[in-house]
Amino acid sequence: MTAPRPLVAGNWKMNGLKAQLKELTELAQGFDDALKSKIDLLVCPPATLVCPAANATNGARIAIGAQDCHTGVSGAHTGDVSAQMLGDCGATFVIVGHSERRADHGESDATVRAKAKAVLAAGLTAIVCVGETRAQREANEATAVVGRQIDGSLDALFDPAKIVVAYEPVWAIGTGLTPTTADVAQMHEFIRHRLVALYKEAGAGVRILYGGSVKPSNARELMGVKNVDGALVGGASLKAADFLGIAAAYR
Repeated sequence: MTAPRPLVAGNWKMNGLKAQLKELTELAQGFDDALKSKIDLLVCPPATLVCPAANATNGARIAIGAQDCHTGVSGAHTGDVSAQMLGDCGATFVIVGHSERRADHGESDATVRAKAKAVLAAGLTAIVCVGETRAQREANEATAVVGRQIDGSLDALFDPAKIVVAYEPVWAIGTGLTPTTADVAQMHEFIRHRLVALYKEAGAGVRILYGGSVKPSNARELMGVKNVDGALVGGASLKAADFLGIAAAYR
């Protein structure tokens, strides 16, 4: 089966005011036709910038996503935002289950699954995050943890064409530490087998992104690993030059 089309996604996290949108203009200028023919590019700004970001990238073939959503469509949920609202703003992807949401907000696999279901119901694509802590890896529990997260966060009834899985070793996020390429290959192969078991042949087409201190200097090596179908980039996505440097791994 042909390898999935790569996706390079940027997660701005809780960063960015309107002035930051100028980076999208620079990003659009650097995302030339040659690169567009090879990869998909996505930026997930904070919720306050989803609408203006979608307007800013209109016609540039740069997708805009969100970093989280509520499980419901509407209702008495002060401060929350639904997937439908995000889609109405122009978002086409929503990240769910990021390790920072799991840790800071106590999100369980069941919650992540409910959010992913809400994203799909809104006609958007869900980027479902999984990953182990350093203690779990050192205790040789990495695959067991990730396996439980996949089983609990995904559903066999989900449309695999609308699912992306992002593997982010928690201990490598923002630390400058990265697993060896052998470690990445092993985990991505494990995730691939899990997806094929869940979605049969369609599981081979689900994109599996790697995230965790991805930067221009290591992107080509990481993106060249089998079953790595792109990247979920944190801090390095805030600057167009750095983000384009990562995307350039596919030139």
